[in-house]
Amino acid sequence: MSRLRLSCDPLYHIGRRPPVLSEPVGVVLLGATGSIGTQTVELAERYPDKVRVLGLSAGGRVDELSNLVARLERAGAAEAPAVTLAYDDSHRRAREDARLSRNLLPSGREGLLELAALPGADCVVNGLVGAVGLEPTLAAAKAGRRIALANKESLVVGGDLVRRAVVQGGADVIPVDSEHSALAQCLAGRDPDEIESLTLTASGGPFRTLSAAEMSTVTREQVLKHPTWEMGPKITVDSATLMNKGLEVIEAHVLFGLPYSRLDVVVHPGSTVHSLAVFRDGSVMAQLGAPDMRVPLLYALGGERHLDLETERLDLAVLGELHFEAPDPERFPCLRLAREAGEAGGTATITLNGANEAAVAALLDDTLAYTDIARVIEGALEALPAVPVDTLEDALTADAEARRVAETLIKETFGA
Repeated sequence: MSRLRLSCDPLYHIGRRPPVLSEPVGVVLLGATGSIGTQTVELAERYPDKVRVLGLSAGGRVDELSNLVARLERAGAAEAPAVTLAYDDSHRRAREDARLSRNLLPSGREGLLELAALPGADCVVNGLVGAVGLEPTLAAAKAGRRIALANKESLVVGGDLVRRAVVQGGADVIPVDSEHSALAQCLAGRDPDEIESLTLTASGGPFRTLSAAEMSTVTREQVLKHPTWEMGPKITVDSATLMNKGLEVIEAHVLFGLPYSRLDVVVHPGSTVHSLAVFRDGSVMAQLGAPDMRVPLLYALGGERHLDLETERLDLAVLGELHFEAPDPERFPCLRLAREAGEAGGTATITLNGANEAAVAALLDDTLAYTDIARVIEGALEALPAVPVDTLEDALTADAEARRVAETLIKETFGA
């Protein structure tokens, strides 16, 4: 096997560990009312000596955000955290809430970017869903924060932009997606020259065993029933199409610098093996554990240390066996489309992501069938050739154009 040459500079710090931050780590939480956000708050409640939440953002769930602030207060928060909401009407409601009004930032993009670079914060947990997470990631990177990244779209849409911002600000990016956290754990302290390939595991989603004909008749409700994880609706749909795994392949390319030919996907329904690294001598290292997103969250917040955590322990005797199978690109074309977009580079990954977000929104509105999601994405990729991305404006323009083309396809070709 010849020596592997990385195809791009890895964003993740292979070969070194990030500095240990003084505890409690001051955390800003983007997407506080989602699954990543609520589990981060749970860690702050359980480990107030390790995690202190200084700021939270939410979309429009004012009552849920207020409840999270109340939980932090009961856990001993010394001061009211800064908060912001995405929508003006929700922001007006927050002004009338005694907890939220004490440290309320502006609404929308302005408040989100201010929160991402909040003075005094050590770490930004980006649990936002979709391309909206890119600008806050850039703001946090330029401010030199540790970024616990659960927003894979930041790297799918703006990988090179994030890489430059991290270097400029002296920031660190630690992945929180269970698969990329697993790879980070396998690669901690390694020389990049030792790595041969990386393998991401996929649960296979709810339709792993269905035929193409059976998949053509699945309902929105069936799509939203994931067999393993409890997640928000968008990522649950992506898991059903395997687009989530396609986006994670692109994310792995940016994080670890390996060419797409060295990035594999294997279906593992048990969700016990979270990912694997293959080394040049044939050795394989895997990270295993019960499905629990608090594990990668605490690993990132703690500076890549395995800290005490009350969670289910894996009993191998009870587990008995591990099952793996190859993904089927014919039944799950989104995985193929993601890899092709990643290899094309430039705006192709932005088009892929924007068209997917538009198609998923249409499915959730019951205006698009499950099997038409891939057709919309493929149509957008065919209509919009890839061009280089040099600035944030380039990325945002490409994203808007991808959504416009996808929405046209949904309305005129595939929509109900």
